[in-house]
Amino acid sequence: MRIAIALRDRLLVCTSDAAAQSSSRLSAASNAATASETGTQRTVAETNANRTTTARLSGHELQCVAASPDAPDRLFVGTFERGLFRSTDGGETFDRLETDDVFASEAVMSLAMSPHDPAVLYAGTEPSRVYRSRDGGDSWTELGGLIDLPSESEWYFPPQPHTHHVRWLEVDPFDPDRLYVGIEAGAFVYSTDGGETWHERPDGSRLDNHSLATHPDREGRLYAAAGDGYAESDDGGEHWAHPQEGLGHRYCWSVVPNPADPDQVLVSSASGASTAHTASRAESYVYRKLGSGDGDGGNEWVRLDDHDLPTGDGVVRTVFATTGDDDTVYGVNNRGLFVTADFGDRWERVDIEWPSEAATQTPQGLAVVKA
Repeated sequence: MRIAIALRDRLLVCTSDAAAQSSSRLSAASNAATASETGTQRTVAETNANRTTTARLSGHELQCVAASPDAPDRLFVGTFERGLFRSTDGGETFDRLETDDVFASEAVMSLAMSPHDPAVLYAGTEPSRVYRSRDGGDSWTELGGLIDLPSESEWYFPPQPHTHHVRWLEVDPFDPDRLYVGIEAGAFVYSTDGGETWHERPDGSRLDNHSLATHPDREGRLYAAAGDGYAESDDGGEHWAHPQEGLGHRYCWSVVPNPADPDQVLVSSASGASTAHTASRAESYVYRKLGSGDGDGGNEWVRLDDHDLPTGDGVVRTVFATTGDDDTVYGVNNRGLFVTADFGDRWERVDIEWPSEAATQTPQGLAVVKA
């Protein structure tokens, strides 16, 4: 397992010892068999495996990290002041990619690797532009027209109202030409033709988009965590619903569906930007819903307190990631890295070297791949 955590000022690359992974898998299998007989909860495979944690890109202002299970040795990291970095050896070394002749700025705010082809990579910047590479980052092309949309004059990032940025990019798992773009404090935008044309602010879409997610088993399903609330679409972003009953904090940041069930969702949220991102004033929570609302009674959000994942006072918003394994989600906040194998019922701390300085930082990104 390889885990990459983008803190504000460094990247933590965590790798598991192969022998420990094998031993842990055997232990997990044994524990799972015991659990099936006794009714006890499952344990998390590899949580206690020996791990090596190394800091990379120290001193840079990190914004995002991306990896693909189809190319686990590749890592891409976006920074605010030095553009885009790439590793081809699992995070041992990084090279800065030459994008100055194409990118509008060195502020790379979002990254997405296509689930159809790991050589296809998308990057979003500040000011808002979207770029695509078809060769693993060697060369780039701008997908033009984004800033020609009618609503562009209304896009602004409150701390820097003179500009705006692409906070999130997501590629549809059923259609490689369908691309979803989240403009923070601006718009939800999508393309059905690989970025040749764009559609903005469809019916019910959120404006202050922070993260988007799709599901490989539900064509058309799209999830949005935004500063103006949570939303779901079942037609590829063309129309949106707002299932928010029970969601007591609606400044939403990170969203992840259960790989086993597209109707089960986790979201991290707070009452506002300050309590989400600033450790000294932080108060953030994690909510879960377990159904679609079609008579199953599970469409109401429930706050996950006392599930061994730090939330509440002093905890910044959690960032989620998944390897695609059923019920398994990783989450990182300023208290450390955690994992659940039962979609939130119980969380365990992942035993990695956690720097003391991280207690006052807000994690920017998380990528987990099987290596």
